[in-house]
Amino acid sequence: MNSDDLGLFGPGSVTWKVHEEPILIVAGLRSLYLQALHPRAMAGVAQNSNYRSDAWGRLARTATYVATTIYGTTAEAEEAGRRLRTLHARLRATDPFTGEQFRIDDPELLRWVHVTEVESFVSTARRAGLALTDAEVDGYYTEQRRSAALVGLDPADVPGTAAEVDDYYRRVRSDLRMTKEAAETALFLTAPPIPWKLSLPVKLGLHLGPPRWAYLGIAGTALALLPPWARRLYGGLGLPTTELSADLSVRALRLALTALPRRFREGPLQQTAKERAARHTATAA
Repeated sequence: MNSDDLGLFGPGSVTWKVHEEPILIVAGLRSLYLQALHPRAMAGVAQNSNYRSDAWGRLARTATYVATTIYGTTAEAEEAGRRLRTLHARLRATDPFTGEQFRIDDPELLRWVHVTEVESFVSTARRAGLALTDAEVDGYYTEQRRSAALVGLDPADVPGTAAEVDDYYRRVRSDLRMTKEAAETALFLTAPPIPWKLSLPVKLGLHLGPPRWAYLGIAGTALALLPPWARRLYGGLGLPTTELSADLSVRALRLALTALPRRFREGPLQQTAKERAARHTATAA
């Protein structure tokens, strides 16, 4: 394996520019709120996942997968995709309305998860203050077709520009609805159990200590960043000023997160990728 392989994207990509942003922690949560509105996608998660009993473990595994596809070598990204495809291929779920059994790797479901994820990443980064031109946003969606291919999608069937993403959302909205499972998942996402190390203040009687307050702020911002049509499905969450307050909140949060030392903002995969890129540049010079 080439130790200086730059992976699927590399330092000159829009993908690296977007994923440099620590604010994407909010984007990831936003995408989960969106995904919950698709009844079949929600059924697939509910019937095949232990997210309620291992919420933080599942989040960590998902974050590692995304980081591997963004910052890993080509071989590492392809291997992560192969493992995920193998897992999905053996999973089935039952449609809560029709009783029909369906595959978790149904392209329609994979496409929904992919689009909601990448759209959440780039739109949240932009609203938080990351300077991106319209051409760069389109470039990000086009680049992310490589990630879509890893999960088994045909890149040609995946939106590759902002206009195509908007058109996709318009077409899929008739399939979305607020279900009991979606409401329960949204509530869980908003107030999940805190890892034991962070739950100590609660055990001492200090309910809603800093970790809980901090997470509630992130969850509230993620909800406010949802498209208006998604907030309406959640019961019309927000006031007419929600868009403005969401922008102000996410910009303030980005400033706070970017002020943290690099070791807290960058994971090991990202740091290793930057080291490979530096070696590559030095060799090419």
